[in-house]
Amino acid sequence: MPTTSSQSSMRPPPQEPQLTPVVGRNIQSLLERQRRQEKERTFQDKIADAITKFTGSLMFVYLHLLIFGSWIAINTGWLPLPKFDPSFVILAMAASVEAIFLSTFVLITQNRMTALADARANLNLQISLLAEYEATKILKVVTQIAEHDGLELQELSELSELAQEVRPETIMDALEAVEKQSNDPSSTVNGQ
Repeated sequence: MPTTSSQSSMRPPPQEPQLTPVVGRNIQSLLERQRRQEKERTFQDKIADAITKFTGSLMFVYLHLLIFGSWIAINTGWLPLPKFDPSFVILAMAASVEAIFLSTFVLITQNRMTALADARANLNLQISLLAEYEATKILKVVTQIAEHDGLELQELSELSELAQEVRPETIMDALEAVEKQSNDPSSTVNGQ
């Protein structure tokens, strides 16, 4: 049976997901930080971002198609206008200079974005390390409670291993050693 407009207007609007107060607070904190970072951007950063945003748009492509297409059409004699760059030397120079400046603006924007990504990665690392530390402490407390109450935890043979604190520098050293070994052509894979 087809739905009439009166039936579809009687449907309740989709409800926004209910967030816990902690999640809502975290979202607000992140948004506030983003607004603050936006305000703290320098004038040069704003210019570089605006140029990068424009050069990454279809309008920029259309504009270049129009300019370069007209330039080529005029200087090849396709249009009844006087030639002003028959060897395309000026066009090549203008395109080269433009490429130099555009790549610089893109790099400036990428450097700023990389710094923001690094800050977020550091935050994620700190949160992960804190969660690991808290989980280890909780596991130790649960183990002590179980031992105090006389409960046997033999089914978890890894329990003592899991209850050990994780040292990030040890993990980083192990990762670097494995990466170095995998990049070394003389090393064998999996001890074979």
